[in-house]
Amino acid sequence: MSISLDTRLVRSANSTLGWLSRHNVDILRVSLGLIFFGFGLLKFFPGASPAEALVTRTVGALTFGMVDGRNAVLMTAGLECFIGLTLITGLLLRSGLLVLAVSLGGIMAPLVLFFNDLFPGGTPTIEGQYVLKDIVLAAAALVIAARAFGLDGSQYKQPSRSDLIKAA
Repeated sequence: MSISLDTRLVRSANSTLGWLSRHNVDILRVSLGLIFFGFGLLKFFPGASPAEALVTRTVGALTFGMVDGRNAVLMTAGLECFIGLTLITGLLLRSGLLVLAVSLGGIMAPLVLFFNDLFPGGTPTIEGQYVLKDIVLAAAALVIAARAFGLDGSQYKQPSRSDLIKAA
């Protein structure tokens, strides 16, 4: 008995979609980890990161000048590399996500602290675009955190009509 090409294509597509549905959050986690690790790694080399000046200004403002300059950049580099490694490896993932959650305040702070500098005349500068892309990274982190902390809804069943009637 010969299996038609259409049947093989459907089986292949279903197999691929099944694999993707099982691994989609892991793919997102590793991708986000690579971004954080890569951006963090750049900050260890003076002048390599396009965000260096913004990091210096932001951390300086948030710490009231207690941490500024190169120390601010190195501190940020270390945090971003830690976050990245936890996401890539899955080791200490919850800790890394908690550090990321706290860091998101600093990551988004330039939108409040330096809005007019980032969007002069309403048009984003390169630094403004850099900060705006962090909104997508934050959304990805929320998806990953929901899975890591068991809040993705997979353990909850949709209530049936009878469940709703009983609850009323």
